[in-house]
Amino acid sequence: MTMHDDQVDVTAETVAILVEEQFPQWRGLKIRLVRSTGTVNTIFRIGDDLAARFPLRMAATTRSALEREAEASAELARISPFPTPEPVALGEPGAGYPMPWSVQTWLRGTAATDADPSGSEAFAEDLAAFIAALRKAETGGRRFSGEGRGGELTRHDPWMEECFQRSEKLLDVPRLRHLWSRLRELPRDGDDVMTHGDLIPGNVLVSAGRLAGVLDGGGFAPADPALDLVGAWHLLEAQPREVLRRALGSDDLEWERGRAWAFVQAMGLVWYYADSNPTMSAMGRRTLDRIMT
Repeated sequence: MTMHDDQVDVTAETVAILVEEQFPQWRGLKIRLVRSTGTVNTIFRIGDDLAARFPLRMAATTRSALEREAEASAELARISPFPTPEPVALGEPGAGYPMPWSVQTWLRGTAATDADPSGSEAFAEDLAAFIAALRKAETGGRRFSGEGRGGELTRHDPWMEECFQRSEKLLDVPRLRHLWSRLRELPRDGDDVMTHGDLIPGNVLVSAGRLAGVLDGGGFAPADPALDLVGAWHLLEAQPREVLRRALGSDDLEWERGRAWAFVQAMGLVWYYADSNPTMSAMGRRTLDRIMT
């Protein structure tokens, strides 16, 4: 089922044509669709070592936007203690596909949507090490861009109101409204740090119960230090969550702001993907359950 009103789909046949026309050095390599719960790109493997990412939506998908994502991904790959995809090339529209697209290295491992690490304290320690390494990276004088999550919580009031209205038949909205009325008032504390920005199960790779890699590094940028704590609720049960908190040394305010960012994200996932991406919707529900417990 289509997830977005403006969604643009692409087939393996189209990808093969684009690869042959624009990157003849990869001609003949097997093209395979990667089954995932992703909501931003359709992913195809090119041979064994490359992944092609095709944006699903026309809005804001420009070559300059993909160039910025590639720069961010390359910067993340240089500082991350765990493997992250590295940019390889940018493709142009063609063969009926109307947007630019990108190619990056393929990482081995199983997405946390399929290999649930939520009960693993060792995984929690790995995740803390990843977040800590990002926090230590130089911002180079950059600050939060103002787009998406990572600034002031109150800026998300209009979005949260839409989420509450659309969730009336899905969730205990009065109880959730009450929680948001408190979370939204949490004050900001601390300067921007470098963050991944989207530590959800689909962006985390697992092997033998440990963190094997982190995907989707195009959002690597300065933001609220609490932003990457969304992973505590998206990825971990109570005891490993405390292991992560201790490893990062998060005080009460930072921890609650991380909870607030996870709440903002999860509220949107439940209703928006209720029919079109049940796995993503269920992830939102699970996160809300953890937040409310």
